[in-house]
Amino acid sequence: MSKVVREFSHSPELKIVVWHAAKATSVGFFAPLLRHLKTWSVHQKCREMSNGKHLATGAALPSLSDDGKLRLYSMRFCPYAHRIHLVLDAKDIPYHSIYVNLKAKPEWLYNRSPGGTVPAIDLPNESGGAHLYESLVIADYLDEKFPQRPLYPRTPLGKAKERLLIKKFDTVIEVMYKVFMGTHVPGTITEISNRLDFFEKELQARGSDFFGGNVPGMVDYMIWPWCERADMLTYLLGDKYVLDEERFPKLVKWRSLMKEDKAVKASYISGENYAKFMETHRQGVPDYDMLVRLGRKRIFHHTVERNW
Repeated sequence: MSKVVREFSHSPELKIVVWHAAKATSVGFFAPLLRHLKTWSVHQKCREMSNGKHLATGAALPSLSDDGKLRLYSMRFCPYAHRIHLVLDAKDIPYHSIYVNLKAKPEWLYNRSPGGTVPAIDLPNESGGAHLYESLVIADYLDEKFPQRPLYPRTPLGKAKERLLIKKFDTVIEVMYKVFMGTHVPGTITEISNRLDFFEKELQARGSDFFGGNVPGMVDYMIWPWCERADMLTYLLGDKYVLDEERFPKLVKWRSLMKEDKAVKASYISGENYAKFMETHRQGVPDYDMLVRLGRKRIFHHTVERNW
């Protein structure tokens, strides 16, 4: 059982499934895991999942308590929505997560995001209630509205320069997306490295482990979703893409340190699972809820394997 708890402690996917399974099953059956989950729940009080599943066309808007918490409309595998999870968790802002199916969007999503995109967010404490959409707009709002753990420099010039650096990363996203979707041509992998050279030099020039200094800042969190997803390239391409440690010593170290950040850990998904999702996305039938099923399968596999 201790082996299961150790693995559970590193798997957000298992935590989500156990949380809901315990409600419908014997609490005693899950007691050892729930003791660990209670600790995790306090640490992750800002993250409340909307049943883990992605809501589709015809689904009712979840009825949530009028507790004043922000309501984030997200999709588990969307890097732009991922940005906002990172900001909220880094700043310890309480919020609810509502996951949506982007192939069959629920009608109420358009009331919050005219294009039916995620992320979108409800701001119940603003006068009259308000909604925002677009990741960078939401991230900027959150950093100004909640001053704890500032992610941008406090000077206007410093903030403007960070925004330009985030915008510069769009050139990396552009080529990465082609590889993720399997539409790349010869030379695309090399082009990813060429465009990352700028960020290696920038990190070296800053003389710090993170773009934000001694701790991750807004640049770190805004570019991380694509760097986390880069782990899927090993599964999609074999050993064709590995970040060169000699060419990118600062970025290699940065990736390792980012994986230890509490906000990154809160929503981390393995490269293997990203690759599995991307395969379904390429086929035109994205499996948005695969993590829920994978987590459930792993729990019951352990149930049979171990002597509870």
